[in-house]
Amino acid sequence: MTLYDSVLKNEEKAIFALRGLYESYGYSQYKMSKFEEYDLYVKNKDFLISDSVITFTDRGGKLMALKPDVTLSILKNGKDAPGQVQKVYYNENVYRVSGESFKEIMQVGLECIGDTDSYCLYETLMLAAKSLETISDEYVLDISHLGIISAVFDAVALPEDCRASALKFIGEKNLHELSALCALVNIGEKETAILKGLVTNYGKPSEVLPKLKELICANTESLIELETILSAFEGSEIYDKLRIDFSVVHDIRYYNGIVFKGFIEGIPEGVLSGGQYDKLLANMGRRSGAIGFAIYLDLLERMSETDKKYDVDILLLYDDDTDITLLSKEIASLSRNASVMAQKKIPEKLKYAKLMKFDGSEAKEV
Repeated sequence: MTLYDSVLKNEEKAIFALRGLYESYGYSQYKMSKFEEYDLYVKNKDFLISDSVITFTDRGGKLMALKPDVTLSILKNGKDAPGQVQKVYYNENVYRVSGESFKEIMQVGLECIGDTDSYCLYETLMLAAKSLETISDEYVLDISHLGIISAVFDAVALPEDCRASALKFIGEKNLHELSALCALVNIGEKETAILKGLVTNYGKPSEVLPKLKELICANTESLIELETILSAFEGSEIYDKLRIDFSVVHDIRYYNGIVFKGFIEGIPEGVLSGGQYDKLLANMGRRSGAIGFAIYLDLLERMSETDKKYDVDILLLYDDDTDITLLSKEIASLSRNASVMAQKKIPEKLKYAKLMKFDGSEAKEV
């Protein structure tokens, strides 16, 4: 066991490892202020995870906000550069309202902004998968494509004013409500079956893609794009961790194309979320494309709670007559391979793997 393994928390280890990963692919760190003008978030409030934003008034009377999101700040402070791609990563705190209190969350992620192409989409998905692998070997990256969902909506002639509800039911995997919606707007049984197929067809790309082609009965541009990108992973270890899952949906007013969510064993909700958000840039007056993802490191605290059976490996007891020079040398020796806490008495509720007592010359197990 190294100092890195024994002292750093899961989220701290992840930050160090992820920074190295992103920099090895040419991404540079993006640093930003803790706050932005509140107007930025008002204009794009539906893009945020929560509607609640923590605000304050600066000395000049301007309404400011502690940033609840990193992507918006990066986009606001960037500019279009035709033919180029800006590749940045970040590890920043974001601030959100949680119940009756405020919450500070460490977030790590990356953004690929500019003249994005198929390789940019592949690279982002690859780095998302490698990010999950950095945290745990037991991970899954679920991938969807909003272009395919939109193409299916068009094919079955789903009315525009029903699409937001249909997308919600697909995201919830709610076949009952999806069927009821189709019946309400007189969508036929065959077309309803196609819509429901978006929910039921889940699994490895090699299994789902052929079924998807049969379901849609057409090689749409979005389907070709998804197949092309996923084929680049064939033969790699990552390929076995990929799943096609159309219940992964994001707000279609901001997102388009590929969207994805990452899961690791031991945590019931997604720790990584991302996708293409060209529409968000268009809303901000930009003409670039963009894809990125964020990792919610606060969720890794649950791994710490699950993985950590003990607060300390060794609890070492000593008394008032102990020579501190000899005690310190013994602790230094023991701590090379384990965490050690020195105490005169056993603290309440402390969980330790081994109890030892210093007899004046050496530590002996009790």
